[in-house]
Amino acid sequence: MSAPEYARCELCPRRCKADRSHSCGFCGQPDEPVIARAALHMWEEPCISGKEGSGTVFFCGCTLGCAYCQNADISRSGSERGKAVSSEDMSEIFLRLQREMANNINLVTPTMFVPHIIEAVALSRSKGLKIPIVYNTSGYERPEVISRLAGTIDVWLPDFKYLSPDLSEKYSRAADYPESAKSALREMVRLSGGCRFDSRGIMTRGVIVRQLLLPGQLKESKRVIGYLFGEYGNDIYYSLMSQYTPVAALDRQKYPELARRVTTYEYDKLIEYALSLGITHAYIQEGGAAKESFIPSFDGEGV
Repeated sequence: MSAPEYARCELCPRRCKADRSHSCGFCGQPDEPVIARAALHMWEEPCISGKEGSGTVFFCGCTLGCAYCQNADISRSGSERGKAVSSEDMSEIFLRLQREMANNINLVTPTMFVPHIIEAVALSRSKGLKIPIVYNTSGYERPEVISRLAGTIDVWLPDFKYLSPDLSEKYSRAADYPESAKSALREMVRLSGGCRFDSRGIMTRGVIVRQLLLPGQLKESKRVIGYLFGEYGNDIYYSLMSQYTPVAALDRQKYPELARRVTTYEYDKLIEYALSLGITHAYIQEGGAAKESFIPSFDGEGV
């Protein structure tokens, strides 16, 4: 069943008003969820994956257009790589992942399908789903839509990519990304009510903000974490990522500066800066994290 919001879609900050029952907006998606993979994933933050894995559901499409996207096979439309599902189908996927001992249900790039997600989570909880729901997002969100997820989402896992509108336009085709990410994160922090963990160290409520260091962008990453710490201190967790990997889809002629990995020097300097701010709640990546093995195969597993 198609939700009325899809008929004049304003779910993301682009507010393109596409009638997704007949065509696709910027995200490239129809009026029903399309999932490329739903399986245990071991490579998230330790408090998300744990030892058993995170029950990760990868949706097709994206509201951004990042030049360096690690999931380009499915984010740039990608519907042919996935399977359309109903809210009922999605709820059964959630319940199966719980039976497989997933620590949580991890919704990756979910923005375009919020109405179905709200229905699916409610239905699966009525059938016995107990594990937390993680909203794994680029951070390019409308706070009004985030507010609708109160009572549905337990853990917020947004990126905060840039503070510079010029960079966000250049690399992600969204000059309004910084302001959108700021307002959306503010609402996520409000809804979370603080960070909580179970006896195994798995996060059950809270916010973890990811910041991916890009080649040559140490100054920008420092600006981002400086802003975040100034706003939220250690009330949120930080995930400082060095895993950037140039992918085959990258236009190396247009973005030659992105055609390399981050250096150890760049990442060490970012960590030093974070420590100098007083950040104590942070995940960092060890050397060798920039591997394509972090990118799963989008082969329809589990759908």
